[in-house]
Amino acid sequence: MNVLDSVISFFSPQWGAKRSAWRAYGDAVQNYDAAGYGNGSANWRVTNQSAEITDRYSRETVRARARDLERNSDMLNSVISAFKRNVFGSGYALTPRTEEEEIDKILSSAWKRWCKKQNCDVTGTQSFNQIMRMCVQRKKVDGGIFILKRYTDQGFVPFQIQLLEVDELDASQIMPKTAGNKVAGGIEYNKWNRPIGYWFRQYDIEGSQILNPIYVEAKDVIFYFTKRRPSQIREMSDLSQTVTRIRDTNEFMTAVSVKERIAACLAVFIKKMDPSNTPGRGGRVTVNGKTSYEGKSIVPGMIRELAPGDGIEVVSPNGQATDAATYIKLMQHMIGAGQGLSYEATSRDMSQTNYSSARQGMIEDGLTYAEEKELLLEAMDEIYETFVISCVLAGIVNVKDFWSNKDRYLAHKWTEAPKKWIDPAKEATANKIAIATGQKTFKEISAENGRDWKEQMDDILEVLEYAEGKGFNMGGVLFGNEALYKQE
Repeated sequence: MNVLDSVISFFSPQWGAKRSAWRAYGDAVQNYDAAGYGNGSANWRVTNQSAEITDRYSRETVRARARDLERNSDMLNSVISAFKRNVFGSGYALTPRTEEEEIDKILSSAWKRWCKKQNCDVTGTQSFNQIMRMCVQRKKVDGGIFILKRYTDQGFVPFQIQLLEVDELDASQIMPKTAGNKVAGGIEYNKWNRPIGYWFRQYDIEGSQILNPIYVEAKDVIFYFTKRRPSQIREMSDLSQTVTRIRDTNEFMTAVSVKERIAACLAVFIKKMDPSNTPGRGGRVTVNGKTSYEGKSIVPGMIRELAPGDGIEVVSPNGQATDAATYIKLMQHMIGAGQGLSYEATSRDMSQTNYSSARQGMIEDGLTYAEEKELLLEAMDEIYETFVISCVLAGIVNVKDFWSNKDRYLAHKWTEAPKKWIDPAKEATANKIAIATGQKTFKEISAENGRDWKEQMDDILEVLEYAEGKGFNMGGVLFGNEALYKQE
């Protein structure tokens, strides 16, 4: 209390008390309850900092805990598996769109060949699909992963990819290679905070000995992570919001399991009315010379005679996890919600769903997956474009005007593998009505089913023409009341 406060308190104790309360609690006249420091928020004191300062001191710990749960938690793996199944799943089909049929065929064939493990992976151990699934998983757990473009002679195209974990960034590097740039977290940036290059630690094959770091230019690095704030420059685990709840649920389930094992035990205590070697007594009364029950156990059908005066007391603990299922279900709801997923997507429990609720859940979950797909497809686009350039340089594709019309020859489309329908009859009826009323086109329906609409139409016509040649009338393919194909 300063001199002014003392004077005010002397003349008006009421105003002096108000000034003291204002200074002590800071929320006497807060405009927002959320900004107050009353009883409910007394220990909730936070500060506003840049994303990097906020994340830097927590990043390693959160990642380590997420990895620990990845290794040991079935509940966390249900979340990870849901994202892997739906973000990448069984993969994407590539369709080159150069507008030249012969070049499209060459690129399509070369891409299928390149996607094999011996051609696309510098280690020769993973196919392209397997690499992409790993990227989805590592982003979910670690927060991100590095995809490096490597130019080698190990495959039929002089281009392969290498995966590096975010741990391998050398945060000890502080000196930029180019004057005027800055280095933070092992990444060199220009004045616009655009990555210019990355410093990576090098290890021996067992990952124990640290070797000299290497510098890789940003044009050869794809940093696959989610940026949530403008000031964010590094990754943060996507599971940061849910790891504590998953940990608590695991501990709860462990405690319930121990309790149930104890409750399943049966114990028998011998009550001795005349213990042996009791002072002042003549010793135990024995039967057939047997005086001890040590090492004895209960077996089915057992009949045993106790010593005179002895009795038994059976201890059979009663207990059951009556509320465990409800609690775990609630926690799975909250864990799924924290990741933008429904309870059914993570628990695989469809006992309380019908067609409509399951369909609505799939739609909402699909919007969550769509964000991840968009980010993943950007990385896949860059990989494919580098692949096409490598094919041109290697002479696999001969295009004279490639460098002047590069965008044309890099054009392509990814088609996602189709998902199974919940109710095929209802889905087919809905598609038929959507086309008949103009809400959807045949092209859109084909894309939803993972097919190229031109190829699907060619397949339909091929089947119908073949059937006609065999004298078999298939009746045409009808949409609404119109026939796409009619026999003459």
